[in-house]
Amino acid sequence: MNLALRNSFLILIFTLFFSNQAKAQAEGNSIKGSIGFASSGSYYIENYGSQEEVDVMGGGPYFQAEYIIGLKSWFSVRPYVGGIFTSVEKNQTLQNQPQYKVTTNAFLLGAKVRLCAPIPWVAPFIEGGIGTSIGKFETFTPNINFNKSDVLLHIPFSIGLAIGRRNNFEIGISGYFHPAAKQSSGVFAVGYNFPLD
Repeated sequence: MNLALRNSFLILIFTLFFSNQAKAQAEGNSIKGSIGFASSGSYYIENYGSQEEVDVMGGGPYFQAEYIIGLKSWFSVRPYVGGIFTSVEKNQTLQNQPQYKVTTNAFLLGAKVRLCAPIPWVAPFIEGGIGTSIGKFETFTPNINFNKSDVLLHIPFSIGLAIGRRNNFEIGISGYFHPAAKQSSGVFAVGYNFPLD
């Protein structure tokens, strides 16, 4: 038996033997709370002139709560509510120049689905969905001037790791894309799952 065939056979036996032990996320219902840091930026790479060294991206707190409907150990549906509140400090040294900035101050409401690798202790996951943002959005750059308090569509996308014995702790990076405001928010967050069943 050559080496590649033997390794494939061992991986198959290992996978079949341990597949019942692997639970990346619990089947059943739970609640997840997340907190982190958000950064809002324009969709486009732009030339800010003399403000190249000035931070025009907004930064601030992020929070989210999810109700998790665990259908399988590798698949769940997740309605969520949350908020992103970013701001930019004014630069007093810029005289007679526009103060470019990208900020988001909004509550989030929507639903996502998660695909998670059923691996104990460290389980990678990917999420996607659709939602709505209610609040104030400002994208003021050389090419965009959007400043509205409105209800806008957003598209959430996340990748991360569920860690721990029961995969209750999570570390992830998320993006919330607001096509109408020509901006997106990047988020680094940590979370914890509270089982209900």
